[in-house]
Amino acid sequence: MLRQIARLGRGVPWAGERALAIAVYGDAEGAAVPAQEAGYEGVACVDDAARALELYCDLWQATRLPWALRWCEGLLEFVLAMQDEDGRWVNFILDWEGTRNREGRTSVAGGGFWQARALLALAHASRTLTDERIDGALQRGLAHTGATDVPPDVRVLHMMTALALLVDAEDVELLSLLATWSDEVMSCRRGDMLMNSPFERGHPHLWGHLQEGVLADAGVRLGRDDLVLVARRSAELVFSETVRSGFAQGRTQPYDVASAVYVLSRLADVTGASEYSALAVAARGWFDGRNPAGRPVYSRGAGRIGDGVDGHRVSTESGAEANIVGAQALFDDAVTLARRLTSSEALPTSVG
Repeated sequence: MLRQIARLGRGVPWAGERALAIAVYGDAEGAAVPAQEAGYEGVACVDDAARALELYCDLWQATRLPWALRWCEGLLEFVLAMQDEDGRWVNFILDWEGTRNREGRTSVAGGGFWQARALLALAHASRTLTDERIDGALQRGLAHTGATDVPPDVRVLHMMTALALLVDAEDVELLSLLATWSDEVMSCRRGDMLMNSPFERGHPHLWGHLQEGVLADAGVRLGRDDLVLVARRSAELVFSETVRSGFAQGRTQPYDVASAVYVLSRLADVTGASEYSALAVAARGWFDGRNPAGRPVYSRGAGRIGDGVDGHRVSTESGAEANIVGAQALFDDAVTLARRLTSSEALPTSVG
């Protein structure tokens, strides 16, 4: 997974001499493929770079490997370069020369997911990297979190940002926002099941569904047992049967599984309940063949994670998201792997 991220990585000098980004998709032969699901979107995006920045900051903290720091600094350059003066982020670049996609619906400035993920990545990086630009970018971006119609799967990213910023600070205003956002997320339920939007029907999609884990952490920070209770009740309905079945739900993407791992791991830490730890282990097993295809999605020999399982078929494609969130879900494995890699294996070609 770290080797595949390196294969998809590119230097982006227009964003800064040391800037790095990651090609969105990779085909079966390993070649980078642009995103074209909503018309032509672009070659790389803030969505992926922000999540990768979180991953490599964690790897740097765990290993102190110079190439992990190089990734952190390069990804930070890209994320900062994609923010407009008013604090909003554009998501995609159309080409490696840095032409920004300002028209596509998956890229317009200030869009929910990429705006929230950029903020979260910077909050995470602020605790790892020393760069005076981070605080200013955070403050400009946070000014755009005040809307009242934010869907819960985006709002929880704002909550994670607040929780990260509150680790080393006591900010009354941010604590108040965290409480308000928690109530907002908790109110979007069907029965005891937390939903991704008020308009969602049936079982909530798992892609980016982090609500239960984030509410549990917020409950600890705010001293509110009700948030933890809601999180536990919802997790039983949203994740338990799906994980036990090996994610037998038609088509499953790595981010579906990584979201389950995140939620169950956070609930295990917050509650100390062994059933959550056991479910998290079972969910991680999806990457190694505990899935309807009965085959590994993570090819350890090739160093790549497939883009998902569709019925009984594992995708031969391997893009940025799959490998980034896979490395986060399998973080202990990623740390072990990182210590075995050389800089030339872990960084994009020709990047020093």
